[in-house]
Amino acid sequence: MNLEIEKTLNRLEKSKFRSSFHLTNSLKEYTEKKGIDVIISHTEDFVEKRLSPAIISNDGKQTPMKGHPTFVAQHATATCCRSCLEKWHHIPKGRALTKEEQQQITSIL
Repeated sequence: MNLEIEKTLNRLEKSKFRSSFHLTNSLKEYTEKKGIDVIISHTEDFVEKRLSPAIISNDGKQTPMKGHPTFVAQHATATCCRSCLEKWHHIPKGRALTKEEQQQITSIL
């Protein structure tokens, strides 16, 4: 993991809001049942469809707070919307994410 991401994750740990997110037992079971490859595939899809576009009409509301392990992880890591990506990860809003940025976000999750 690169140093900048590591610093950001350390800052996120200190956030009362971000550190309050944890997987429920049912989401842990879901992850075990589906397997990590399926969860990663879902994550890649969520990042591409919900975060990658330059303009997102419902930015800040596109990621549910629960229902999938990735959603919980997105809120914990501030990769849930373009506003959080800009604030915490310095990825500017108003332009589509590059493939490299999408991969970086997926690896964080």
